[in-house]
Amino acid sequence: MRLTVFGAGYVGLVTAACFAEMGNHVACVDVDADRVARLNRGEVPIHEPGLAPLLERGLAQKRIRFGTDAADALGGAEVVFIAVGTPPSEDGSADLSHVLAVARTIGSLMSARCVVVDKSTVPVGTADKVRETIAAELARRGVAHEFSVVSNPEFLKEGAAIGDFMRPDRIVIGSRDAWATDAMRALYAPFSRNHEKLIVMDVRSAELTKYAANTMLAVRISFMNEMAALAERLGADIEDVRRGIGSDPRIGPSFLYPGPGFGGSCFPKDLRALLRTSQEHASPLTIVQAAFEANERQKKVLFAKAAKAFDGKLDGLRAALWGLAFKPDTDDIREAPSLELIDSLLAAGASVVGYDPEAAANVRAAFAGRTGFATVDDPYRAAEGADVLFVVTEWREFRSPDFARLRATMRQPVLIDGRNLYDPKLVRAAGLRYDSIGRPG
Repeated sequence: MRLTVFGAGYVGLVTAACFAEMGNHVACVDVDADRVARLNRGEVPIHEPGLAPLLERGLAQKRIRFGTDAADALGGAEVVFIAVGTPPSEDGSADLSHVLAVARTIGSLMSARCVVVDKSTVPVGTADKVRETIAAELARRGVAHEFSVVSNPEFLKEGAAIGDFMRPDRIVIGSRDAWATDAMRALYAPFSRNHEKLIVMDVRSAELTKYAANTMLAVRISFMNEMAALAERLGADIEDVRRGIGSDPRIGPSFLYPGPGFGGSCFPKDLRALLRTSQEHASPLTIVQAAFEANERQKKVLFAKAAKAFDGKLDGLRAALWGLAFKPDTDDIREAPSLELIDSLLAAGASVVGYDPEAAANVRAAFAGRTGFATVDDPYRAAEGADVLFVVTEWREFRSPDFARLRATMRQPVLIDGRNLYDPKLVRAAGLRYDSIGRPG
């Protein structure tokens, strides 16, 4: 098929590259000319394992191309994906200006029947707005072309997005037109060869499914973080509790790991947007609100542990952070717990040295102009002379550190493990003071 993807960001790039890998011809449009030029040279502007080889093959075989000319990209397209950003507005609602701008562009340039797909995460009712916007443009031009707006939310985990797209556990399609459903079924057929993975529903249900899925996962994380806080007070071990409840098949083990709070581009933004939707429709989501508030509190836990370890006297101390991205295998720092921790440490008078294999440059940019913060290219260099070391992101290279080396290189051997990576007995046997999330001190 001939496809057009509007937006060369995270979702748009993965979508375009994976469809091209399956033999489709994909034109990807973005307003950022510099990004487009880099992509046409095969340079990937984000860190996502497996994306670069797909892009390289697609370019070499001329199945994917990038440009800024929407008219050129739309020529002959059978399916058009809208994969532009929906950043949060001041009131928490999703900003649909980019989505609707693309809809106007499609309506102003459409020359044949096509399926228009909302791939961006958008509030319930957005497909109706996209449909109305395209129809208004067609009416303004005095032309009539058949089109259908479909909701096809993405369920991609940063750091594992290629696998999620190529081997999906479900493909949600919200459609009201049989011919559009058939087109989407044909497009996704290569991804559903072993068994039928398409779940077809009405458009509004598909739009809500995306928010419901992310919210459910966020609720589980916040629940475990609150249980971890209680476990500390009771002298229980949250890791034992996690294994005990995760073995129940009705619950399962996923998203039960306590930590410094969730971040990234999806969970915080989607919870805010869903809460705003619930307010607009006078249908309170008290559990979702509680999960959001619990996460805001959780982001302060690591700093609080450091303040307790040093009796509130952090001025002049040197803090090291292992991990700056909001999760492993990405360079994404949006709403990462590390940002609030760094900000709090600097405000308390500490200096901060961070290490992350992918996200260091992004955090340096975020704290440009702030004195007292630096990054280094080696985790042990970050720990040199440190009074406290925080493990913030669970990169694999942090799983088996040399505790004796840390003890020797740190000025004060305080290790605060925000991901519960280590056996407390082993760490303390090496001579370090150790604290973690939800485990006995």
